Amino acid sequence: MSTPVSEISTARRRDVIDALRRGTVPQAGLGLFAVGLDRFEGALEDDLTTVIRGGSAFHALRGEYGSGKTFFARWLAERAKRRGLAVSEVQISETETPLHRLETVYRRLVERLTTATHQPSALRAVVDSWFYALEEEVLGGGDVDEDDDTALGQAVDELLERRLADVARTTPAFSAALRGYRRAVAAGDGSQAEALIAWLGGQRSVAASAKRAAGVRGDLDHFAALGFLQGLLTVLRDCGHPGLLLVLDEVETLQRVRGDVREKSLNALRQLLDEIDAGRFPGLFLVITGTPAFYDGQQGVQRLAPLAQRLATDFTTDPRFDSPRAVQLRLPGFDLASLGELGRKARDLYAGAARNPERTKVRVDDAYLDELARALAGSLGGKVGIAPRLYLRKLIADVLDRVDEFADFDPRVHYSLTLHSAELDETERNAALGAGDIELDLDLP
Repeated sequence: MSTPVSEISTARRRDVIDALRRGTVPQAGLGLFAVGLDRFEGALEDDLTTVIRGGSAFHALRGEYGSGKTFFARWLAERAKRRGLAVSEVQISETETPLHRLETVYRRLVERLTTATHQPSALRAVVDSWFYALEEEVLGGGDVDEDDDTALGQAVDELLERRLADVARTTPAFSAALRGYRRAVAAGDGSQAEALIAWLGGQRSVAASAKRAAGVRGDLDHFAALGFLQGLLTVLRDCGHPGLLLVLDEVETLQRVRGDVREKSLNALRQLLDEIDAGRFPGLFLVITGTPAFYDGQQGVQRLAPLAQRLATDFTTDPRFDSPRAVQLRLPGFDLASLGELGRKARDLYAGAARNPERTKVRVDDAYLDELARALAGSLGGKVGIAPRLYLRKLIADVLDRVDEFADFDPRVHYSLTLHSAELDETERNAALGAGDIELDLDLP
């Protein structure tokens, strides 16, 4: 359940409003102005429960550019954190994070790893919590004296090996690095401990001396990445985080890469889904995002028949009857009514931290919010689905801020909607250029 707007702190309101003013998706507080996502809540809560009980889950988000895929993913991430899960959001890109190189995906996963109490990267905090939990379990057995460091260390190492037995069969280096890290911490060798945490996170250029001391060699490769993910899930579970929500965002970028790279990437995704189905990753909730063209086109999922079969979902029926339990989830997109509703949520959130909240509500009433929605949609050629980001930015920065600051500012009298090239992304710019019958102040080259 979301927190009532009246109970939100001023600091939290301002964090959300600041992000909207910049035209970005806030990192937290998304439930405060989510529109049209309530239909998914029950099914997703069931998925989170399955993951917490040791199962796994997968969904593919489907939506055009600007339809709110990133918003949806971060809204789900907030819910996952409230249930105790760790979260990581990874943007797939041809140069920075190619999907066919799973070691790179794992490295980005760890760099972006968060929990409800720790910001990225939370890996070291998670590992330290894990070793503390292992020590407490050993001491709770009553067979080891807490003052006997040697016996305690040996007992923790033995427990570590039992917990990571499944991982060690395929990726023994993971447990070896953890043992080395614990020895380095106990010896007060901070540099070696940092080096081994970096190596566990898939980082390159880790000092050879640190790896030798831990009995590991080389760097993480594509084949070991899934073993490291399996080990990370075990560590998370044992230290109180029953699972991991992993979001692979913008997977549709695979359509723009070379044919051979695309084939490898699609196959890597298929392999990951197969491993999830086989039960290798208890506690993993995987979400990918992509455009309809990626799921339906020959440059995307349809290029690999086994993957297309796994993701196949019937979208020939009325969107009102889309199942929230389907493999693919079609985002409903915005119409003018829902865009106005979004504006009302944002205005009410803003008013709670405004200097002049009553003036804000009077000058920016519901009717004006609907007028602004119609004007912006018209400026984008009627493409309401791509309007939310720009609508919120204009509403906050151009209207609400001025109403709050200036007693004589009336948006109906003193404000006229204008769009400038610098504030538009590529999709918005193309839509604005196509609106030939609308008078725009477009600063275009």
